Amino acid sequence: MNDVQTAPPLPSACAVPLPAPAAKDATAAAPLLRAEGLSIGHGDTIIQRDLNFSLQPGEVLVIAGASGCGKSTLLRHLVGLQTPLAGRVWHGEVDFYAADPAAQSQLRQRFGVMFQGGALWSSMTVGENVMLPMQLFAPYSPRECEALARYKLAVVGLPDAFDLAPSALSGGMRKRAAVARALALDPPLLFLDEPSAGLDPMSSARLDTLLQHLRDTGTGLVMVTHELESIFAVADRLLFLDVHERTMTALGPPQQLLDSGPDTVREFLSRGDDSRGSR
Repeated sequence: MNDVQTAPPLPSACAVPLPAPAAKDATAAAPLLRAEGLSIGHGDTIIQRDLNFSLQPGEVLVIAGASGCGKSTLLRHLVGLQTPLAGRVWHGEVDFYAADPAAQSQLRQRFGVMFQGGALWSSMTVGENVMLPMQLFAPYSPRECEALARYKLAVVGLPDAFDLAPSALSGGMRKRAAVARALALDPPLLFLDEPSAGLDPMSSARLDTLLQHLRDTGTGLVMVTHELESIFAVADRLLFLDVHERTMTALGPPQQLLDSGPDTVREFLSRGDDSRGSR
């Protein structure tokens, strides 16, 4: 199995400048996240087994594989929503599932999650959705919460969405609003489940640009996607889950895996070769 540890402007809709990229030193930084001997599933059913990988600050790790291989299930285990059948999930130096509930709650404040459907609260405005993590976990005044929420929405290209209901947004706008909420507490780690699925090419490209900028400013990202454009645009490394072997069969830079990875991985990554670069 290939296991090469390597790492690599704002969307045009963003009117708010973000901080300049921070210098990266992957050799000095401790992993933000580490899976060790991880097996996942339901009851006695093993979906994936013996998973071992890590994520450094300022790195994008994409989880990919055929439908039904357990990509979203793995993400739920990484964020603490589903207990592993075996193995450990480390957040920094803390074994998440061995920690007590109070420690787990503290750890959850250090990462943001964008769920596949956005998962915005329909009874709240978009701005209220973004403010909620700040109101629950940050010592901000109501005025500061609103200002920061408007800033986050501007960053993802939604400067006029603060007072709108989630139902008033298109599918792509809801995904970007969910990213804004995931960014609410400026976490060093983001988990994104199919962030560009169903987006038009322009919206998808703008989202990829935002993710690249977050990576370049030191944020670590774990992203589940089957979109080849996004994989080659933003991923530093690709973790491939094999649906038949029920384990990881490749881990490395996407281009390297396309050139010399296992046959199943090269076949997966070569889909749509003719269309890449046309976006």
